[in-house]
Amino acid sequence: QVQLVESGGGLVQSGGSLRLSCAASGSSDYIYNMGWYRQPPGKKSELVAEITSGVGTKYAAFAKGRFTISNDNAKNTVYLQMNSLKPEDTGRYYCNADVRSATGNYGRQGQGTQVTVSS
Repeated sequence: QVQLVESGGGLVQSGGSLRLSCAASGSSDYIYNMGWYRQPPGKKSELVAEITSGVGTKYAAFAKGRFTISNDNAKNTVYLQMNSLKPEDTGRYYCNADVRSATGNYGRQGQGTQVTVSS
């Protein structure tokens, strides 16, 4: 099955930028949707952005205008460019993938990467 590994998190000051990466590996199954979710401290997980093959991108309201999701199919990698970061963007960011295989569809999630924005 597909495995996901995130990277790129860290500590940044308010107004700064980070680029998260999520690399998929381990299987030739078809990934038709990849997205980034985040879980702020003490809160539920929420969608940040997703990119669907043949459809396009979708953003949460808080991400529009500041975050950009993109992918590099040759590298099986999806990116999340985050600009104008705010302290409320602090949280653990997870990469998700929806995968289609010969035996059925399944979902995968990475281990996450921590993003901390200081004021």
